[in-house]
Amino acid sequence: MKLVAFEILFILLLVLANGIFAMSEMAVVAARKTRLRQLADRGDAKARAALEMAHAPESFLSTIQIGITLVGILAGALGGGTIAGQLAFQMSRVPLLAPYSEALSLGMVVLGITYLALILGELVPKRLALNSPERIAAAVAPSMRTLSRIASPVVRLLGASTTLVLRALGAGRAAEHPVTAEEVKILIEEGTRAGMFEEAEQDMVERVFRLGDRRVSALMTPRLETIWLDANDSSHELRRKISGSVHSWFPVSEGSLDNVLGVVRAKELLTDCIGGQPIELRKASRRPLFVPESMGALKVLELFKQTGTHVALVIDEFGNVEGLVTLNDILEAIVGDMPSAGVPAEPQVVRREDGSWLLDGRLPIDEFRDLFGNREMPEHEKDNYQTLAGFVLTRLGRIPAAADHFEWNGLRFEVMDMDDNRVDKVLVARVRPDHSNLKSRVRSALKSRHLREKEALALPRLASSPPSHSQAGSSRGNGARIDE
Repeated sequence: MKLVAFEILFILLLVLANGIFAMSEMAVVAARKTRLRQLADRGDAKARAALEMAHAPESFLSTIQIGITLVGILAGALGGGTIAGQLAFQMSRVPLLAPYSEALSLGMVVLGITYLALILGELVPKRLALNSPERIAAAVAPSMRTLSRIASPVVRLLGASTTLVLRALGAGRAAEHPVTAEEVKILIEEGTRAGMFEEAEQDMVERVFRLGDRRVSALMTPRLETIWLDANDSSHELRRKISGSVHSWFPVSEGSLDNVLGVVRAKELLTDCIGGQPIELRKASRRPLFVPESMGALKVLELFKQTGTHVALVIDEFGNVEGLVTLNDILEAIVGDMPSAGVPAEPQVVRREDGSWLLDGRLPIDEFRDLFGNREMPEHEKDNYQTLAGFVLTRLGRIPAAADHFEWNGLRFEVMDMDDNRVDKVLVARVRPDHSNLKSRVRSALKSRHLREKEALALPRLASSPPSHSQAGSSRGNGARIDE
């Protein structure tokens, strides 16, 4: 019995050793390198060792594989023989089981060892490693590094052999893929669901990533909505324009917005008004900052930081002013709309009770894509528009009128309101297939197919049957008419 107990203990130790190797492998592979780097920067030597193994896993994985292979060989060679013999001896006392005692005992021992190996040697250790990969990777890293040094000759041989085989297969070492914006978004979304981040934080991060893909033309105030001051206007007219606006910056032009003299801050003009002095636009104007409409929003933000000017005029390729962009426009793209005091906020996206969406024509096209499942826009049209209104104009190919509609990619677009020539409101709804029409088409197709099959079956019978007298006479009559 002592020998049986020793063999059971030996098998359990082998299974546990296999579990440690499996847990170490899973922990190092699943551990986040950013988290390990953070722990290593704090002075954690174990985390630094785990980070080294994560960056160069060839030696570590070879060591793990050597350990698992040795455990398997020892378990197969030494494990279970005595237990199977004792179990077979006990079964042989039962007359019904005596003829099959050796096979049954061996099968039971194999099943028992396999069960223990799967549960204690694979599944439970790997589940533990997935629950806390960084902590376990840091805990096992020193011992695994020591084993790698002990087995270094064999590890080098296995590593070289693996490299040769991979080269022969044309599969060299793959470059480490950088973290993409989509992966960061997914991580933040998971963190929000887990309560680690606020929804507002997630929204801001997604908006920052979105800002990198936007052009300034998607953020600017369009030319038709830009309030500008004419240097030739009277002081009374200037006061009326300034007092009737909530903006803090105004372009100063002469005669036309394209003839820009500069930009002026409303606060400086207000000082002159309070002091009873006449408004001198030319004197108060600052040098304007011009940016092309194709410039990225982040580059405009960098210009604002470098120049200290927080307003820029957006021009097209011909030098005409297309609109005005301010620092506030960029901040709103990050944190969301910030309506001015006393000005009612009008949402750009409204979900209706029937499931459709009432959208503002100025809604950026990337926000529209996110709203409807990140749909890809047509490749040849991507540079033609930055807003939903531009997309509608491009698809229709003309200036639309109210009630104009079209379908695209499973969505129905209907122009609900026009502001002169500008698309103001668009109703978007998912297209639902007409099942009744589909059923009628299917029935019609089946009926046509049935008629064709009947005709095909009737043709051979007509060809093989002899002509009747009436048919012959009819044929002769037709022939006579042809001869005539």
